[in-house]
Amino acid sequence: MMTDLTPYTSEAITLLSSLVSIPSVSREEQQVADFLQNYMERSGIMTSRSGNNIWCISPMFDPKKPTILLNSHIDTVKPVNGWRKQPFTAKMEDGKLYGLGSNDAGASVVSLFETYRYLSATEQAYNLIFLASCEEEVSGKNGIESVLPQLPPIALGVVGEPTEMHPAVAEKGLMVLDVTAHGKAGHAARDEGENAIYKALDDIQWFRNYRFPKESPLLGPVKMSVTQVNAGTQHNVVPDTCSFVVDIRSNECYSNEELFQEICSHIQSEAKARSFRLNSSHIDAKHPFVKRAVELGRTPFGSPTLSDQALMRFPSVKIGPGKSSRSHTADEYIRVSEIEEAIGMYIKILDGLVI
Repeated sequence: MMTDLTPYTSEAITLLSSLVSIPSVSREEQQVADFLQNYMERSGIMTSRSGNNIWCISPMFDPKKPTILLNSHIDTVKPVNGWRKQPFTAKMEDGKLYGLGSNDAGASVVSLFETYRYLSATEQAYNLIFLASCEEEVSGKNGIESVLPQLPPIALGVVGEPTEMHPAVAEKGLMVLDVTAHGKAGHAARDEGENAIYKALDDIQWFRNYRFPKESPLLGPVKMSVTQVNAGTQHNVVPDTCSFVVDIRSNECYSNEELFQEICSHIQSEAKARSFRLNSSHIDAKHPFVKRAVELGRTPFGSPTLSDQALMRFPSVKIGPGKSSRSHTADEYIRVSEIEEAIGMYIKILDGLVI
C-alpha cells in the first residue's frame, strides 16, 4: 500500500521554486546544474555528472536486471514577451506556482526525482536511473545524447514533459532541409539569365502538395512546411540562386534518411539536411508501462511536439504533469495538484512493474 506522499510533494514544490529562481536558458545551465547536484548530494544521493547533465543510479543496481531511465530537462527557452509576473521568481498564487520552466519541464524534473527517491528505497524488478539533462530545448549535442553512452543499457525511458499525465506513445520527429535552386544571373530589363526563384517555385509547390503514402494512426501524415525563403540582391538583377528552408515532421513509418531520399528523387533543387538524428519514436501499446497507465485511466496519444525521446534508441514513453499549451508562454505555471498527481501516478505505474 502506498505511503503518504505529502512530504514528497512538499519537497518537490520547494525544489521547483529554487530551480525556477535560477536562470537556465539552453546552453547556460551550469548554475542550475550546480544547485541541483548539490541538492541531491545533500539528500544523501550519490551523483554523476557530464557537462550540465546530472544523474544518479539506484543503490541496489543489479546488471542482471533491466534498467528504467527517468529523464527530464533543466533548461528553458528565453522568456517571451508579455510576462506580467517575474519569470525568474517563483510565485505561489491560488494553488499555482508561476515561473519560467515551471511547466516545461521543471515540474517533471522534481516529480521524477521524488519518484526516484521513493522507488529506490525498495527493491524492484528493475534498476532505476534519474537523469536531469540539459540542452533539450535546442536539441543540443551536449545534452542527453552525450550522456546515454555513459549509462548502462536502458530497457525503457520515461520522459517527463507536460502531457497531463497521459502517455505519449508516439512522437513526431524533425528534419530541417536547406534547399537551393540554381539559375543564372542577368539584367531584368532584357530576356537573359535563368530566374532561380521560378525554379524554386516548382519545388516549393511540390513540398506544399506532396503526401507521403504511409500515415500513422497516432501521428497522422508526414508534415512538410516551407518556412523561410531568400533570393535576390536588387530589383533589376535576375537572381542566380534562391534558397528556402523546409521543416519536416516525420511519423514512425519513415526514418529521416528515407524521407530525404524520397524528397531528393522528386525535386530539382539541391537539398541538404541539417541532421538526421531527430527521428520519430514510438512504443508498443502492449508494453507493460503503457498497459498499466491505461488500467489507471490514462489515455495513450501521439504527440506532435519534439522531445529528447527523438535521441533514444530504446523504447520510451513521454508522460508528465502540466499542459503542453502552457509551454513557452508568458506567465507559465504549474498547479501544485498536478505535481501531487504526477508523483502518485508515476509510483502507481512503476512500483512493482515487470518489463
